[in-house]
Amino acid sequence: MLEHEELTGKIIGAAIRVHTELGPGFIESIYEEALALELQAAGIPFERQKVIRVLYRGQQVGEHRLDLLMDKRVVVELKAVSELENIFFARTRSYLKALDLKHGLLLNFAAMPLTIKRVHRELSHGQ
Repeated sequence: MLEHEELTGKIIGAAIRVHTELGPGFIESIYEEALALELQAAGIPFERQKVIRVLYRGQQVGEHRLDLLMDKRVVVELKAVSELENIFFARTRSYLKALDLKHGLLLNFAAMPLTIKRVHRELSHGQ
């Protein structure tokens, strides 16, 4: 069994329900709002628009906002684009690194069917 498989399965199920109901064509914030309602109904703890600090050599050099942090274990990034680009995967991996997490989901609501990609943190040799 994959780590966090039960949690990611619930997240994916909620995303599929949102995509089935709304379909493609809306902006990301609408899908985020609808997904938040589904997650609340499912009793899944999450944080929206979580601010994460970006550190360089122990000093904060900036901040990012990620769409959803699920149960403090899984990063979820939402997109509503014609196709997923490599930068979206890189950004999600950066969020994972900043939070010291291993697992994320990248969901594209503009695609038919809903595009679901698992994203894993690329660990350096010292980790």
